[in-house]
Amino acid sequence: MTDEQYQGFHLTALDVRRYDFGNALRGYDRARVDQFREQVAEEFERLARANQDLEVKARNFHEQLRVFRDRDRALNEALVSAQQLRGEIREQAEREAQLIIREAQAEAENQLEAVRDEIRRAEDELQMLWRSRRAYLAQLRRQLERQLADIDAAEAEPAPGFPAAAAHFASPVAQAAADETSAADSDGRRSSPEAGGRNASLTPSWLDAMDEES
Repeated sequence: MTDEQYQGFHLTALDVRRYDFGNALRGYDRARVDQFREQVAEEFERLARANQDLEVKARNFHEQLRVFRDRDRALNEALVSAQQLRGEIREQAEREAQLIIREAQAEAENQLEAVRDEIRRAEDELQMLWRSRRAYLAQLRRQLERQLADIDAAEAEPAPGFPAAAAHFASPVAQAAADETSAADSDGRRSSPEAGGRNASLTPSWLDAMDEES
């Protein structure tokens, strides 16, 4: 029997049991044929059950294979998505890093500019203080020079005479007495020795003038 004939030939255990071989002269032993036919039917049934089991297993295997293929496809898609996501995350991280770096640089520039402004203000204040100091020293120098000039002028004055000093420091009473004595002398009257003694006692000396000054 060829493969084509076998594929078109379908025989079941029931067909084996129902098949009638007929009667012939000098034929086979009927009992033994029935026994063999029963064995063949049982074997057909076993093979049919095994075939069904194999078909079930094959279907399960095909289903598992389909599931595995679906999982493999899903894993490949997930892997591709993960790679794409990784690339996107890397690009996003690089952009964020660049942004953070630019912001940090801008903040550093702002702080540096603020420090420069503080330095410039400090330098301006220092220059102002320096000019104020120079102006104060110049003013102090002028005052000291004026005072030194006054001291030099005072030291250069000549010493005053004693009569002039005595007349300058005479008391009003002594000055009045001196004026009376001068008037009496101009009239030609001479005073007595007693009067002369009184007038002499009223005339201040340079010692009296020094005592009054002290």
